[in-house]
Amino acid sequence: MAHLGLDRATHAPVVVLREEGGTRVLPIWIGPAEASAIAMELAGIKFARPLTHDLVKQVILGLGGELRKVLITTVHDSTYFAELHIYRNGHDVFQVDARPSDSIAVALRLGAPIFASEALLELVSPDAIELQSDQSPLDSDALKTYLQNLDPEDFGKFTP
Repeated sequence: MAHLGLDRATHAPVVVLREEGGTRVLPIWIGPAEASAIAMELAGIKFARPLTHDLVKQVILGLGGELRKVLITTVHDSTYFAELHIYRNGHDVFQVDARPSDSIAVALRLGAPIFASEALLELVSPDAIELQSDQSPLDSDALKTYLQNLDPEDFGKFTP
């Protein structure tokens, strides 16, 4: 199960994956654009023209593929890694390296399950994230307000 929220300390968007049938959670801090793509899909908001994650969905389907799962594999230096597992002809498997935020956005569009490696879940301390029962997942209106109030300095400086 995936929820989208804001980190109370940094006000950065966070995807929180909760173990199905368990108690473990995996928080993944993501960028505002990815948060927007995830929130729009969770809210059922559609645009007249496809966004990047919609395009990826259409490419997978157009090539006769099926996204069977997303696997969040590991974390190195606070950067998470993921794979899209795409099947074609029922048995040809393509594992595509991708950012977890993009992988989650595509998985939501294609109805694919999201998994995390057991080793990764074991790294996350139960105290790593504070989940409160009174905190609801971030809805599209709250995300829109957050994005409108962003300062360009929040993104840092671009250095080629």
